[in-house]
Amino acid sequence: MNTSKEHQTCCEHGHQTHHTINTNNDADKNALYTCPMHPEVRQIGPGNCPKCGMALEPFIANDSSSAELMDMNRRFLVAIICTLPLFIISMGDLLPGRPISSLISLEHKIWVELFLASPVCLWSAWPFFLKGFESIKTKNLNMFTLIALGVSTAYIYSLTATFFDRYFPSSFKAEDGSIPVYYEAAGMIVTLILLGQVLELKARSQTGEAIKKLLGLAAKSARKIDDSGIELDIPLNQVQKDDKLRVRPGEKIPVDGWVVEGESSVDESMITGEPMPVIKKVGDQIIGATINGTGSLIMKAEKIGSETLLARIVNMVAEAQRSKAPIQKLADTVSGIFVPIVIFVSLITFVAWSIWGPEPSFSYALINAVSVLIIACPCALGLATPMSIMVSTGQGALQGILFKNAEAIEMMKKIDTLVIDKTGTLTLGKPQLTNIHTIENIDKSELLSFAASLEQGSEHPLAQAILEGAKNKQIPLNKVIDFESITGKGVIGKILGKRVALGNKALMDQINVDVEDHLESAKNYRLEGQTIMFVSI
Repeated sequence: MNTSKEHQTCCEHGHQTHHTINTNNDADKNALYTCPMHPEVRQIGPGNCPKCGMALEPFIANDSSSAELMDMNRRFLVAIICTLPLFIISMGDLLPGRPISSLISLEHKIWVELFLASPVCLWSAWPFFLKGFESIKTKNLNMFTLIALGVSTAYIYSLTATFFDRYFPSSFKAEDGSIPVYYEAAGMIVTLILLGQVLELKARSQTGEAIKKLLGLAAKSARKIDDSGIELDIPLNQVQKDDKLRVRPGEKIPVDGWVVEGESSVDESMITGEPMPVIKKVGDQIIGATINGTGSLIMKAEKIGSETLLARIVNMVAEAQRSKAPIQKLADTVSGIFVPIVIFVSLITFVAWSIWGPEPSFSYALINAVSVLIIACPCALGLATPMSIMVSTGQGALQGILFKNAEAIEMMKKIDTLVIDKTGTLTLGKPQLTNIHTIENIDKSELLSFAASLEQGSEHPLAQAILEGAKNKQIPLNKVIDFESITGKGVIGKILGKRVALGNKALMDQINVDVEDHLESAKNYRLEGQTIMFVSI
């Protein structure tokens, strides 16, 4: 849902009659890692899941999170390069004219298939064997158990048939006297599973970008004031509680704390979504990663590191991505009994085909048993649900919507109408010039020219709205001299020899401009949800 409604700004005219999160390898070793299939499994530093054997990934994504994806990409590349010709050679004779047999003999074809299948089964598929072995050792059977059993059975049988074919009884042999091999089946299985792993890891990597963007909001350093008054820039991770820090105009506030000296407007839109800066004075709380405006502030650090509001938001997104929806808990229970049942059915398939299947009965029995293992692989149960949660929470974070847990996502299917009163969701998220009200026959274009000229160079959202309005109407801007910005009130300057002031009623009162006669019309605009700015010339 990206329905937007624009914020509105009105110019009211009064005329004077008197004309730093750092990431490195050492930090990765001390970071929290978790299993994508079993979120309850967590440990410090990388490793493999004791339940399923999957490589653990950082709880909060960092630059090293793509290592497994790069490894899987390499394995998939080798697999696809070997499997395509393997498939063509093994299946080519199904075409009219048996083109492969006319190019290569049956004996040589088997050796070529062995040569092509071995890198796929022995190197590309190696992570699956490790995970499958780990699952058997820990008695937590899963999809990798089935993959490892299926691929190893097909490959080892084919290998045995290649080197020891003379020891096989006649029941193993086809009509032409050869013993069927299934190198292409093992290779295709590995390649397709690798493709699924690559797609999954890419989706997970893209989802991690949501957290990386949140982390990127943090300041990289802070300017500390020591007891002797000397100021020094330090990395963000060296800031201690109760440190005095200076925040210069335009800088990000490094950590959560409160103002001890100075006054400035602070852009808190990254937290609140509201485009209007908030005036901060001595004693006011300020939030890390928000942006200081035109004034200089001295603050006292109160919450640092994982205690800051931004860190808690990042952690909440990460927790939501790893949480389990009710349907996933059901899937985990089903998987626990599903895999053993599949293995049992595979054994029954093998026995049944061996006894009642056509000749060569053993070969048919083997390939059908392997097919049962692979086809029944519970990828949807084991991976689809966690991936859907990771993608939805990641996309939500990018859109400014934070899910506290996976259960909330699942419950949304019961919602038929959702209304979110949040800046940037139902609204555009930034002000826009909508009305110009003048008195004493002042031309609206002239008024807009003065206002926009005074605001040029300002980054304030209301200033940007006025400048955008002037640009859309192709209003020319003039040079401003003696410019003065008054925090929380507005701006003053000279344009074409005239003193121009633009701001709120407090500014008009400060420069002794009477706007009492215009407050009623201003009130009507405010009732329409518009923000009022007065211009005095």
